[in-house]
Amino acid sequence: MEPDTSLFRKPIDGDEVAHSPNWMGAFSRGQGVRMRVLLILAISGIIIGTTLVSMSVIRRPLESLIVQNLSSDLLHSLATFESMQAQRLAALDRENALLADLPSLKALMTTSDERTISDGGVEFWKTSGNDLFALADRDGVVKAAYLRGGSVDAQFRASLSRVIATPASNYLVGNSGLYGCSVQPLYFGSSSEGTLLGYVISGFAIDNNAVENLSRATNVQAMFRTGDRVLANSLNSAGQAKLNLPPSANSSQTFGIVVGGEHFLAVSHDLSSKAKAPLTLVEFKSLDQEERTIRQIDRLVLLGGVLALALGTALMLALSRFVTRALEQLATGVRAFAGGDTAHILPYRGTREVRELSAAFARMRREIVRANQALLESERLATIGRMASSVSHDLRHYLSAIYANSEFLASDNMPQSDRNEVLAEIRTAVDGTAEMLESLLMFSRTGAALRRTPQSIATLAERALNLVHAHPDAVGVTFILRVQDGVDTAAFVDAKQIERAIYNLLLNACQVPRPAGMPAGVEVVIAASEKEVAIGVSDNGMGVPSSIRTTLFEPFVSEGKHKGTGLGLTLTQSIAVEHGGDVALVHSCCGETVFRMAIARASRDSQPQVASRAQVG
Repeated sequence: MEPDTSLFRKPIDGDEVAHSPNWMGAFSRGQGVRMRVLLILAISGIIIGTTLVSMSVIRRPLESLIVQNLSSDLLHSLATFESMQAQRLAALDRENALLADLPSLKALMTTSDERTISDGGVEFWKTSGNDLFALADRDGVVKAAYLRGGSVDAQFRASLSRVIATPASNYLVGNSGLYGCSVQPLYFGSSSEGTLLGYVISGFAIDNNAVENLSRATNVQAMFRTGDRVLANSLNSAGQAKLNLPPSANSSQTFGIVVGGEHFLAVSHDLSSKAKAPLTLVEFKSLDQEERTIRQIDRLVLLGGVLALALGTALMLALSRFVTRALEQLATGVRAFAGGDTAHILPYRGTREVRELSAAFARMRREIVRANQALLESERLATIGRMASSVSHDLRHYLSAIYANSEFLASDNMPQSDRNEVLAEIRTAVDGTAEMLESLLMFSRTGAALRRTPQSIATLAERALNLVHAHPDAVGVTFILRVQDGVDTAAFVDAKQIERAIYNLLLNACQVPRPAGMPAGVEVVIAASEKEVAIGVSDNGMGVPSSIRTTLFEPFVSEGKHKGTGLGLTLTQSIAVEHGGDVALVHSCCGETVFRMAIARASRDSQPQVASRAQVG
């Protein structure tokens, strides 16, 4: 016989269903998410989502509105600038006309001497109080030019001549800066019939101070540029004014620029036609200031969201406690009922749904208790019936043998050798009756306190083998005991019960039917791991019938045997479970059946004691 010595294989399907751990219980022990947490997460998600959506919904229209308002302000500031410049140029034209009507100035221009005109023109410049003052002859040649805070060079004189040549020009672009100008002709006599003597040119400087005044009036920043050069601006530094203007210098469309690291919305206006030189007015307003306003609004919305989240969480905590407290009490009642407590008080407060659920569970609990009592009574009666049927058959067999052999002993003519043989049969029947009664008593005492002591499982297996050898059903059976070399089989167990469990497995292996002509053989293999010791018992019988594999370890279940009460495997399983293990049918077919019994080396409450005893040994 080649037995299967693998003691830790997976049990076959039927035995696995009958003796595997309660998978439903394991599933139910999984930790789920509490309703209170779900409610708080839900309200938090709603508030956070609403806050973010609100910020997004508010920000986009607000940004669009800000850009629209800024564009309107910029376009309005252009109109304001043109109006202010027109008023200022009109005032300058009036002043210049008054100067042109002065007889003394006309007399000066009749000299045609540049030096005389230059010296005499100083008094007229001071009288005008303008930043720019110039006198030119009838051909437009500048004879005298005066500039406040700057010097007059040939290039500037050429620019003055171009202004005289184009009376529509109101701006003078020069190296010294930008000026608003008025050109007034000088006539000897009336302007219609008189003689042209020359031209009087007056102007005011458009510098940083003037642009700042314009910015204060229009509430926007402004800048005058000629090409890449800044003539005047309202910023602190002209070096910040490197701008990328749009392709069209004169555009009513706004565009974005960056000045000194700050973002602006700008609009440009081309003044080249009034200056006979490239001249552009750029007005812009900060977007970063408006962005800071938007961020402040975002912070206010976010703060409102945080406050709503805090208040909502507190409210949901109170609400969820009111709702879930009754559910937790109901869950406690369900767990108590699962543990056998049928009198646990169920919640009678809470929401209407919880009260209805509690009442329904109470009714269900009463029905289950009533049904269980009826089922237990029915099973008790059925068990008593099966026990009476099984025990009465074997007990009748043993009593019949005792009664019949007792009659033979009563005969005076029986030889002594026959008397000894009859007496042996009576002793066998008495031993069988005693063994059957002991099994019944042990079955009735299952679950009683164990007397645990450190024992060698291999030694207990040898004792069980010696006991089985003396049993009549073990006659002609070959036994083999195998223990892994160097394996410690010590465990903290009740020696008598473990010995009885191994004995039952061996006796069960001896009693199974075998194919005709096959010698009976039983092999015992003992293996051990860190936490448990396993005993494998294999035989070469016909195998376990498929009809009883799922009920194999239930009491009074037996098929194919001519002896026994059907309690052997039941007792073995009970003993193994009480020792922290189990019994399983690992493999069964014709010619090979393997049972495995596993027991824990030590229970939780005895583990320290086992360790100390092992150290002493």
